[in-house]
Parts: sequence; structure tokens; C-alpha cells
Amino acid sequence: MAKGLFITLEGGEGVGKSTQLRLLQAALLSRGLDVVITREPGGSPGAEDLRQVLLFGKNPLSWRAEILTHFAARYDHVDQVINPALDAGKIVICDRFTDSTLAYQGYGRADGRPDVLRLINTLQKELGRDPDMTFLLEAPRDVARLRLAARGAPTDRYEQSDEAFHARMLHGFATLAEQHPHRIRRIVAHGASPEEVNSVIVKDICAHLQLG
Repeated sequence: MAKGLFITLEGGEGVGKSTQLRLLQAALLSRGLDVVITREPGGSPGAEDLRQVLLFGKNPLSWRAEILTHFAARYDHVDQVINPALDAGKIVICDRFTDSTLAYQGYGRADGRPDVLRLINTLQKELGRDPDMTFLLEAPRDVARLRLAARGAPTDRYEQSDEAFHARMLHGFATLAEQHPHRIRRIVAHGASPEEVNSVIVKDICAHLQLG
């Protein structure tokens, strides 16, 4: 691979993205591939600092400031981690990317307002880095809530949002999948084991890479 492969995992809260990230890394490494795993918001030291502001900051930001902070973290992440890895021919797998900003801020916060979506898409175009493949993990909200409760970790600002927010956000992800069917594959992430879900994703990646 001359320029690597950029894969993103997307979806709402509690759908198993972190688990799939680890399983994917192990599966691809076992095939002799060079893999980098990362996450958003975060992924680089500066972006991790901004993650704390976005997820756990005491003072909420305006919608424009929130979007710009996500992209400030993303630009640093891309510049310092993602692009160098891809340029070295590695596979980069990222837990969330701009699809999450569109779904959470564009649809969850702004209910699909054209001016908000336009700002996000403009910032993404200037970033100049799109995923090659995206897997959208989906599970019913009642299943996702049980998983979050079992995790026992502190809940962030987005996890604490009401059900109306989550409904709009999930609608946003579904809309994006309809708009980008060649890039985004919807994956049922419940009713099967994480390993079974992983096998579906690995099969798709290997087909894309033309691996036997």
C-alpha cells in the first residue's frame, strides 16, 4: 500500500466501537499488516487536552465554538498522527471522525440545520482527509444504555444528553449512510458476539485490500 488505508468506526454511545477497535487491530496484525489505532476527539497529545474540554469541561460551548474545537483537535490529530501513518503505508483505524461531528453537532445539537452542516462540511473539505472505509455500528438504544451502565465509567457530556438528542443523532448517522453508501457500511452490533461482528468487518477490509 503506497498510501495506507484510513478506516473509521462510527455509531452512537455503547455500540461497541472500542471493543471492535481492539479486535480489528489484533486481527489485522495477525495478517502481517502494520496497524495504528486511535480515537477522536483526541489521538494526539494536544487533541487529548481538547477532548477533556469537549467531553468533561465545566462550561458548555456555543455550537460554533464546539464544532471549531472538535476540528482544532481533528486538525492536530490528522497532522501529527493520521497523515504520517498513512504516508508510511500503515492502516489507521480511528474510533470516530467527522461523521460523528455531523451526527452529534449537525443533527443531535442542531437538528440538521443547513448552516451548521455547511460549516462542518467546509471545515472537513479544508482538512483534506476523508476515510477510505467507515463501519457504522448500530444497536438499539435500550441495549446501548445497558452497556453504558455496565461499563461503570463517568459519563461525558454527550452520554448525558436526553433521548431526543440521541434520536436526532442516530437519524443523522442513518442519513450519512444513505448519502455515502460506497464508503459507509452499516453493521448490526447486537444479537451476535463481538467476535462475530468483527469477522464481518475484517472480511470487508480484506476484500478491499484484495487479501486472500
